[in-house]
This record gives sequence, C-alpha cells and structure tokens, in this order.
Amino acid sequence: MQMAAASGLLSLGLFVVAVAVLAVLGGSFWLGSRVKYSEPPRPRPEEQPQLPPEGAVHEIRENRESEEVPRTAEGDRPLTPYELSNQQTRPSASKDRPRWSEGSSGSFGGGGLGAH
Repeated sequence: MQMAAASGLLSLGLFVVAVAVLAVLGGSFWLGSRVKYSEPPRPRPEEQPQLPPEGAVHEIRENRESEEVPRTAEGDRPLTPYELSNQQTRPSASKDRPRWSEGSSGSFGGGGLGAH
C-alpha cells in the first residue's frame, strides 16, 4: 500500500520541469529583443529607393543569339567544360520570334496534339 501512495517528489519534479521550460522561453524572448535592438533602424520614407528622373524602366524585347561552341580538329581530344569560356550572347539581326515547327508540341516527346 505504501508504494501505491502518491509521492510529493513526483509533483515537485514536474514543477521544476515547468519552471525550467518557462525560464527557457523567457530567455529566448529576452535574447530576441536584444538582437532586435542591436539591428540598424528601419529606413525612413526619404531613404527609400526612388524612381529615376526619366521614370520607370521599360521592358526591352530582343532576340539573342549565343556564340558558337568551338570545334576541335579531327583526331584531337574533345574539350572539357573547364576549357570552354562563358558563352556570351549578342543581339540577333532577325526580329522574328522563334516558333515551334507546325504540328510540334514544343516539348521533347510530349506527345500532345501540338500547335493547331
């Protein structure tokens, strides 16, 4: 019968755990407020970015062509990706937008009905 009786030690242990959890939560709020106050202040309205004097920047549409991949001579070893430079682009002379071929779905093996 003595072992089945409630022990005050168990309730004391739960109380200590609850106080520890509250201390951790309080400490995290305290640390968060210290970090927030150490950050620079928010920019004032006059410090916000402004539009340029000529107004908003507008979209420019142009077709671009990439540079050709360098070719190696017959019998030479192939170039590795590290030997290739950054592939730059240049404006295209053609003003026509590239389109998918008629009847093609535009994807690789999409199997759809394609352009109608």
